Amino acid sequence: MPEVDDVPSRHWDAIVVGAGLGGLVCAAYLAADGRRVLVTEQHDVAGGNSHVFRRRRAYEFDVGVHYLGDCGPGGVLPAILAGVGLAGRVNFLPMDQDGFDRIELPGLTMDMPAGWRAYRDRLVAALPGEAAGLDTFVGICSAVGTEMRDTLLSPVELTIQDLIATTPATVAWSRRPLAELFDHCGLSTRARSVLAAQSPNYGMGPAQATVGTHAMVTDHYLRGAYYPEGGGQVFAASLVEVVEANGGEVRTRCRVERILVEDGKATGVRIRGEREPITAPLVVSNADYRRTVLELVGPEHFPAGVVKRTRAATMGMPFVTLYLGLKRALPSRPNANVWWYDIDVDEYYKRLEAGEQGDVPFLFLSFASHKDPGSATVCPPGHTNFQAMTLCPSDYAPWGVEEGPAHGKRYRRNPEYLESKARMTERMLDSAERVLGPFRGDLAHVELGTPLTHERYTLSTAGTPFGMAQWGSGSGRPDTRTTIDGLFVVGANTRYGSGITGVAVSGISCASQILERRLLPEVHAGTVLGDPGRLPDRSPGWDPLLISRGKDRHDARGLAGIG
Repeated sequence: MPEVDDVPSRHWDAIVVGAGLGGLVCAAYLAADGRRVLVTEQHDVAGGNSHVFRRRRAYEFDVGVHYLGDCGPGGVLPAILAGVGLAGRVNFLPMDQDGFDRIELPGLTMDMPAGWRAYRDRLVAALPGEAAGLDTFVGICSAVGTEMRDTLLSPVELTIQDLIATTPATVAWSRRPLAELFDHCGLSTRARSVLAAQSPNYGMGPAQATVGTHAMVTDHYLRGAYYPEGGGQVFAASLVEVVEANGGEVRTRCRVERILVEDGKATGVRIRGEREPITAPLVVSNADYRRTVLELVGPEHFPAGVVKRTRAATMGMPFVTLYLGLKRALPSRPNANVWWYDIDVDEYYKRLEAGEQGDVPFLFLSFASHKDPGSATVCPPGHTNFQAMTLCPSDYAPWGVEEGPAHGKRYRRNPEYLESKARMTERMLDSAERVLGPFRGDLAHVELGTPLTHERYTLSTAGTPFGMAQWGSGSGRPDTRTTIDGLFVVGANTRYGSGITGVAVSGISCASQILERRLLPEVHAGTVLGDPGRLPDRSPGWDPLLISRGKDRHDARGLAGIG
């Protein structure tokens, strides 16, 4: 095998378009296997929805990492990271396992504990008189969640007959709407609201989300809730280190404008501003699926049915996020998120689907300074760093624009946009103070991120972090392998789901197809690809945001610091 420096930089074994965690996980596994991998990222740093940003040299805010499930011994995400030599380089801090999510509805507060049995008991205590329905619901969801995880970790490929025999609850329920399971269990409106309170974790209400999606996400968190020490950027930085240590390259501020296909085969990419293409026999797109099919590759290269489903796809609902820095500590509280509603959940989603964006009857509150109290970057000592989030309709109109920034539309100085942001900021602050008590007088930083903000940085359709809610009829989503030879897709739009673990699973599953081996069961059993000794030492001042720029841009201007 030739030395890396002897190989022209315009030809690679594999090119990964987009440095979200799905793309980075896939790239890390290919690089650890000996492939020369180029990762391109249009943003200033790698990480996608897991990246962070800094403000006032005092606060560091996570964009998409608020908490993670199943990160204890035997957890899926730690196994994926360990499989490329990152064991011990990414650490997970436990949240309050007796109540990592506090659900607050009018007249009801329930702390969600780890473990299906403890969760069932907490539900029955909060909803007396509904024990029979809750037992049925928990029984079905726990079975589906366990079966789906076991299938993922199976050391052998299961046939359809195997799946029918070994996953009866999944076969019976996974593709049916969550609302149908609620009806089957005879649950009240109040019980439905408690059970679906965390549905914004996947961006769909009970009428649209499947039992499989809900069960998989719930099972994930009931295996224990955690937060990454050092914040979400450590994931991207650690995977960038793996790619670079194994002869690959991560180029940020490098936007692919076309994925090249000739005679039904992927041949490389064309970079914006560059005349010559970069070639590779293998291209993995971590870009938004709709943009991949309809813009980067082009619909002429896909079957008509794929194009039709993709054009008609509906997206998961986007978030509006209020990033808050408080120059005092909040009153003592458990290390838990808050899911606050002033409305029942079904009615809330009906309002969203109708395009209503008035008051804010739902908030998700996440407290980074409680989850990582030893962090030197999250906020100054004695301060509080937290976020308030709410869903909003998948529509540009409420923000005063007709198209999004992915197509070059300017919006940040648009008067209607600024007015909409100001109104939403005040409404969200009003609701947050209803939950936490008055705090406006102690605010040091207030910043609203909208779906347009999210789209500008990730180029996701409608600014959603959840990918497609529906792709054609039924509940199917694309596999990582496409109909084009040498072209694969990863990320939140694939059948592995959204969220940090979902996209990481898509990345390792894609690498499994390319390398023709069942990597996830292997690494879960302890296999490590590549040589962890190649990874660089980390100095006391190691900065994951700097590492996530890629080696060629370590010295570029504009990196925000802390202190």
